Amino acid sequence: MKLPKSLQQKLEQRKAKNALRQLPVANGLIDFASNDYIGFAQNEAIFHESHQFLLDKNIKINGATGSRLLSGNHTLYNEAEEFISQFHQAEAALIFNSGYDANVGFFSSVPQRNDIILYDEFCHASIRDGIRLSYAKAYKFQHNDLEDLEKLIAKFEPTTDNRQPTTIYIVTESVFSMDGDSPNLEELTTLSKKYEAYLVVDEAHALGVFGESGEGLVQSLGLEDKFFARIMTFGKGLGCHGAAVLGSKELKSYLINFTRSFVYTTGLSPHNVATILQSYKHLTKEKKLIEKLKSNIIFFNQEKMRLGLKPMFVYSKSAIQCAIIPGNENVKKIANQLQQNGFDVRPILSPTVPEGQERLRFCLHSFNSETEIINVLELLATFVF
Repeated sequence: MKLPKSLQQKLEQRKAKNALRQLPVANGLIDFASNDYIGFAQNEAIFHESHQFLLDKNIKINGATGSRLLSGNHTLYNEAEEFISQFHQAEAALIFNSGYDANVGFFSSVPQRNDIILYDEFCHASIRDGIRLSYAKAYKFQHNDLEDLEKLIAKFEPTTDNRQPTTIYIVTESVFSMDGDSPNLEELTTLSKKYEAYLVVDEAHALGVFGESGEGLVQSLGLEDKFFARIMTFGKGLGCHGAAVLGSKELKSYLINFTRSFVYTTGLSPHNVATILQSYKHLTKEKKLIEKLKSNIIFFNQEKMRLGLKPMFVYSKSAIQCAIIPGNENVKKIANQLQQNGFDVRPILSPTVPEGQERLRFCLHSFNSETEIINVLELLATFVF
């Protein structure tokens, strides 16, 4: 059966803008594209330890069998959530099936009708989708611009009318996925305290990257008590699947009761939860990998400067490094040239980013060598100069 004409027109528009998305295939190239920052996704020890952990507990079940509120809350969940909350110095943790589920569920259920959500304009699509499902009013502030944020806060300070209490939620990310940059979290916490606002941060691209044991940027700065909620996603630095919302025990109870993406979905399998738990345990063992990643980030930035490439890159001290190359056709062309030379570097096209802000996105890993970094950046210099 043919697509409706309106859907076909949307596909044609994407093709005309050279922005049609297609599923890639495994290519065997040198990895500068994946979110597997410290190599946990390919870590054989984690794979075998997760399997042995299940055998030791005599758990031989392939699926959760239901939602966690019915039959799916197997014993591993409690063990994993307890470990995660202690690791992150949080009162409680609640595991979700994915970072997308966690963000959509949190932002659609926690802010209420008379509340205000102030979010960074570059926040992830999952946050924005959750906000759209909320009954709260939402306003975006300019990226990492705390002056612009404070102007918005001043407009929406909590009311004294007990019939319509207003709570302000400030929403940001500790590492932004399309730029690799970070907000000034210390100043942000000062601002939130001044106005009694509730801070929420997505740490998807900070887990496994920042901190002595990869605990994330907020905790590495000693600011964990200043945030109402932290959302930790496991599909990046932790190398597996799922996410957790960190916060108070009361927040956990609220999410269990009112978050539709938690209540109405089948839980993760025991094997998945075992992998999450073993991956977290490896963060405390694999400090050399975390240090190697940090070293590679520094080296990549040094090479950018040596080759005169720094002006085209977004400022970043994270594992995400983005070179702005305007135009979908232009950035796809250079990405293809790098791929033809053996390097898996992906273009980020509009409309994922605004037109004129198309970019090459380099994801750095602990397993990338300095030689690989030199070679890929020298190739980039030959293609853009």
